[in-house]
Amino acid sequence: MKAEERWQARFRASRTTLPSWARQAPNRTIYRSNATGKWEVYASDRVTGATRQVTDRPKGTAFAAIDPGGQWIYWFADTDGDEFGGWWRQRFTGGPAEPVAPDLPPGQPGGISLSTTGVAALSLASEGMFRIHLVRPGEPAETLYEHTEAAWVADMSLDGSLVAINHGEYGDFRHPALRVVRQNGDTVGELHDGPGKGVTGLSFAPVVGDRRLLALHERRRRHEPIVWDPATGEQREIWLRDSGDLAAEWYDDGRALLILRDDRARSFLHRYDLAGGGLTLIDTPHGVIEEAAPRPGGHVEYAWSSASHPPIIRSSNGQVVVNSGGPPAPPSVPVQDIDVEGAGGRIHALVSKPEVGTAPHPAVFLLHGGPAAHDRDAFSPEVAAWVDAGFAVVRVNYRGSTGYGSAWRNALHDEVGHIELADVAAVRQWVIDQGMVDPVRTVLAGAAWGGYLTLLGLGTQPGLWACGIAAVPIACHRTSYEDEAESLRAYHRALLGGSPDEQPDRYAASSPITYVDQIKSPVLILAGENDTRSPLRQIEKYVAMLAEHGREHEVYTYDAVSGPLVVSERITQTALQLDFARKHVGSP
Repeated sequence: MKAEERWQARFRASRTTLPSWARQAPNRTIYRSNATGKWEVYASDRVTGATRQVTDRPKGTAFAAIDPGGQWIYWFADTDGDEFGGWWRQRFTGGPAEPVAPDLPPGQPGGISLSTTGVAALSLASEGMFRIHLVRPGEPAETLYEHTEAAWVADMSLDGSLVAINHGEYGDFRHPALRVVRQNGDTVGELHDGPGKGVTGLSFAPVVGDRRLLALHERRRRHEPIVWDPATGEQREIWLRDSGDLAAEWYDDGRALLILRDDRARSFLHRYDLAGGGLTLIDTPHGVIEEAAPRPGGHVEYAWSSASHPPIIRSSNGQVVVNSGGPPAPPSVPVQDIDVEGAGGRIHALVSKPEVGTAPHPAVFLLHGGPAAHDRDAFSPEVAAWVDAGFAVVRVNYRGSTGYGSAWRNALHDEVGHIELADVAAVRQWVIDQGMVDPVRTVLAGAAWGGYLTLLGLGTQPGLWACGIAAVPIACHRTSYEDEAESLRAYHRALLGGSPDEQPDRYAASSPITYVDQIKSPVLILAGENDTRSPLRQIEKYVAMLAEHGREHEVYTYDAVSGPLVVSERITQTALQLDFARKHVGSP
């Protein structure tokens, strides 16, 4: 297989998400798959083996849920990929689709929770307000909660009597508080641990009448689970010696927890028995687990991959859960871990080396989005495409990344953008000193927050980068704030200490547009025409300034939000980026 066919085959290979099932009908499951060339929702009955495609939307479908009884499938339908719209549903067995709340105006989704009684709690944000609505079939929607600061529904108890809400009322969306209310809006209980210590609700116990709520807290400067009864106030903290980044889920009987822990870019699964307090490691391959869930009977299903091995969905009992069908994705190369001393502490990074050519290699520094995210030893068609093209790929988990404790994540403040780039520069110098990377052929690239850092780096580190590739970036924080979705505005306020009017100097100092005149290297910008996360107007403003200063640049626009769900679009954008890099650093 030729190199170009090989990297494109990784994108085209059929993939599925971990199936989720109805709590009271566990053989009825839903999942998303890209089998048709875009990500859509599918239903599968594990008793009959019947599988059918539920959604078929031009730009794909990103969010779906199934009710506890397995009667209805829900999904979010946006307008042309802009993440702004409303929830729809269809019976599990098929039939006409219907809007869940036809009387509600469209908004940005903040989650949906479903009960055995048919009541749904759904979050929508629009026009400066975050609202959570209760919806009963055939009745007008009721507003359960609204606030100008970000909020979203965490979960609803199986009987529908309690609703858990995460909110930023106390001024810090990055570290939310957790409130449980009844259907009439009365508060049952609240957890708020103060500045810099968020409490994030996950799920109620999967037993009818059980009020216990599973959440994550940060009382010891890292995420750890807590089981809380909001009515009595009883709290059960689960101490973990080294928690990294966490997810947790109940076993179906409510007597144990499944804990998914990320540590240094790899994943580990544990069972925690609530009665005895024992923590047991579940044997899984070396790599990354994207999702995991306990099945009735005690075994666990999980979606796994590594940098070198394409994704599979398997069970702790040794079985493969879902066979995606079609040719498998070609494998890629394993990653190398490096640790570099930086101004804010030790920086962990991942390096993928090409199998062709000799060091020092041309290199692309792929910066992750978020910033509250981190790069991991997971399979990535994008990374593999760069490696096949002869580039070393360097991914830096800079300050602000998750997975290394709250202190590392919370180090991102004041000099936002400059802090992350200082870490990137330190890693760049290290790999150059080690002879891995050619110093005159380094490319800075990334999407979303990574795209923002790319533009900022080209302006503030003009001597380091041969060229830059920024996908759906923030180019001007103030202009982006004016146009972006409500949740992004809330995040901006939390990160930069207020709105642009309240913190004009911080917004300007952290904005790439401030440093356009210092750019020396060519830049490729990819932008979504209807993107509510990285609005087009602020990118157009930045591009106009590039032209005004005579800076070399190319722009590619497309008609869907960041992270396209359409496989052909991802291939097109990857090809553009590879060609742009070869043009400016030469072929390896």
